Amino acid sequence: MEETPVIHVSQKGTVLRLRRRLILFLALWGPGLIVMLADTDAGSLITAAQSGAQWGYRMVLPQILLMPILYVIQEITIRLGIVTGEGHGALIRTHFGRGWAYLSGSTLLLSAVGALITEFSGVAGVGALLGIPPWASVSAAAGVLILIGLSGSYARVERIGILFGLLELVYLGLALGVHPYPHHAMVALLNLPWTNSGYLMLLAANVGAVIMPWMIFYQQGAVIDKGLHRNQRFSLRHARWDTAVGAVITQTVMLAMVVLVAATVGRTHPNAPLNTVQQIAQALIPFLGGKLGRLVFGLGMMGASMVAALVVSVAGAWGMGEVFGFPHSLNDSVHRSPTFYALYTGAHVVGALLVLFSSHDLVTLTVDVEIMNAMLLPLVLGFLLALEARVLPPQWRMHGAYRALVWSLSALVMGFGLFTLITAL
Repeated sequence: MEETPVIHVSQKGTVLRLRRRLILFLALWGPGLIVMLADTDAGSLITAAQSGAQWGYRMVLPQILLMPILYVIQEITIRLGIVTGEGHGALIRTHFGRGWAYLSGSTLLLSAVGALITEFSGVAGVGALLGIPPWASVSAAAGVLILIGLSGSYARVERIGILFGLLELVYLGLALGVHPYPHHAMVALLNLPWTNSGYLMLLAANVGAVIMPWMIFYQQGAVIDKGLHRNQRFSLRHARWDTAVGAVITQTVMLAMVVLVAATVGRTHPNAPLNTVQQIAQALIPFLGGKLGRLVFGLGMMGASMVAALVVSVAGAWGMGEVFGFPHSLNDSVHRSPTFYALYTGAHVVGALLVLFSSHDLVTLTVDVEIMNAMLLPLVLGFLLALEARVLPPQWRMHGAYRALVWSLSALVMGFGLFTLITAL
């Protein structure tokens, strides 16, 4: 006769505490993780790959420095959303007027359209890598994303998006697998070509690939749709950790891609053509292996493209709802928020069609889009800092040394964006 296992009281208590922590994690974490995973989208990864190929390890330090900058900017975003219960576009419309709201919305549209083109281009590239024609891969991806968004549940969209995004972590394994040389990285960090215009423009693309206008609209809307504004102090503490962990993950993935390409293609064939996803993968295959290497590389790129397309389209539809004042929630049915869902669906259709009927190569298009994002940053960050100073009650605003640090970092990014604009013109 089998004995019934005895579960001690202390074991039961541990299980209950773990269960409560898991429930709390699912209830409060998510907006920061998904927006940061979307930040490392197809365009960002390809920009990182281009950086590793052209400049080796010289783009490693900027990726590390962008980590805290990314966090402090998104931290303002979650504070505005949790404290006010209003989205980014709605706050601009209320406190600065419709004209400024329309201007802010136009920056969102520009960055969102550019991002969607690169995401579906990434999908098409992965499909071609696996022998699938673009019309089939892009159509299937757009169809799946539309169905996810139409499910009528923010929580479901968030969890599926995070699962897509976690596929990007394969690049960490790939970077370690090529055995990079730490000594070469240290030498490169001490010899950064700050006066080289080509390096500076690609650096601008990396800045634009990390801090994007649609991220601000998405995360501020996400904390509201998730209901985090109902318990402000408690939710804000967890939202900050959610955002900080996400910032570390996304920049670690970017670093992995820079190192992966720098230690391989950048070392042996620095001038190899990398104009498509297939060319990038083909250049890496001698170092990663044949079919398996191609499959793993494609899996990471597909995950990055899918989570970003999901987040960008939601951000665009949320932002337009905030600017123009129509219902906009992933928790609503299609009948309650028809315009929101029409914009969400239309964004995928337009993005897919633009890719299927475009003849531009992905890498050139991607770098151009990221440079455009860098140019938009002075306006985007200017609105964000103005809202923080004007809208939040005094006890929720930045103070002292932290305020000086955030303004200094933001001014550095905005100045870089202006430099990029002047240089491009």
